[in-house]
Amino acid sequence: MAPMDEPDINILTDKVAQLIALCDQLQQQNKHLVAQERNWRDERMQLIEKNDLARQKVEAMILRLKSLEHDS
Repeated sequence: MAPMDEPDINILTDKVAQLIALCDQLQQQNKHLVAQERNWRDERMQLIEKNDLARQKVEAMILRLKSLEHDS
């Protein structure tokens, strides 16, 4: 097996550097996406809670209206 000459080593070094840069970029994107997903999950939970509260209020209003209807 012949030893690598200088241009081959330079090409290989450049490719490794590009892979490292790409890996760093992908790690940053992944962190951003994970944070974004966490925020969306939190927002979803808040919306579910608000929806449940609104449903309870509407159901209570319906019961009061039915009660008033029966009393009259």
